[in-house]
Amino acid sequence: MDLKKITELVIDLEVDEIESAVSEAIHKDGKNPYEVLEALTRGMDEVGKLYEEKEYYLNELVLAGETMKEAFKILKPILKSSGDSSNKSKVIVATVKGDNHDIGKNILSSLLLSSGFEIYDLGMDCDEKKVIEAVKETGARVVALSTLLTTTVEQVGVVHEALKASGLRDKVKIIVGGAALNMELAKEMGADDYGEDAMEGVKRIKKMISN
Repeated sequence: MDLKKITELVIDLEVDEIESAVSEAIHKDGKNPYEVLEALTRGMDEVGKLYEEKEYYLNELVLAGETMKEAFKILKPILKSSGDSSNKSKVIVATVKGDNHDIGKNILSSLLLSSGFEIYDLGMDCDEKKVIEAVKETGARVVALSTLLTTTVEQVGVVHEALKASGLRDKVKIIVGGAALNMELAKEMGADDYGEDAMEGVKRIKKMISN
């Protein structure tokens, strides 16, 4: 399996073909899993460009996220077994308590995975206790929270205060995203940063980690 083909499958959003292609590249052709990861990342980078150029829209980003998820069914266990995760930056992602939307969160998770981050996805309707437990267990440096509903925006503040009360707030950065938020409101709720969409979120998280 040609690695260029894997890149093309991501760009073309071939959800049904990517898993078998990644499996063939690694198990049949003996490709290095990190080279396969790079091929997937190149594809995702191109999807990001197409999105920024308005050639791809939210539906395509969702499909790209699903495509990456299928690829990681094969790739993630192999990369984990290589024992390299200790060097990766860890990010906790979650949709806040009371909100059951996860499209944006899932896209962000896929983009972060393809950028080499180690992701801990706490799912939807996640309360502050789960976030605190995850920070303690993983030592993650970034907590990425999603909220689409105006009624759940205040949950960002609840997480911020809970982290402060637990003595963890200085150890992590909080970035938020979702239709109900903007930078001003994010700061008001105690977050460090805000991403307008998943692509912007990845850029800002990379900046957070490098500072």
